Amino acid sequence: MAKGMGAMMKQAQKLQAKLAKVQDELGGKMVEGTSGGGMVVVVANGHQEILSVKIKPEVVDPEDVEMLEDLIMAAIQQAKENATEMSEAEMQKATEGLIPPGMNIPGLI
Repeated sequence: MAKGMGAMMKQAQKLQAKLAKVQDELGGKMVEGTSGGGMVVVVANGHQEILSVKIKPEVVDPEDVEMLEDLIMAAIQQAKENATEMSEAEMQKATEGLIPPGMNIPGLI
């Protein structure tokens, strides 16, 4: 019994190290969110941190600031969703073969 527990602990440590590496790598991976047909582009990393916002000059209308605000929010939301999807996919790849199928670990994937 103790031998099986040791193997399980070793597997858990291996999984933890792999997940830490993936989390670290996600900080260097980037995704985009766009709105207005590319008029607003937001870049985020795999940690959902917003890295940049680009706005085409022709979308800036002093008479309709609300539209620009909506476009920025939509692009940010899309960038964050894309970052989440990328993060989940990377975590799933990292845990493939290490976590039995059907076993869900909250907060992992």
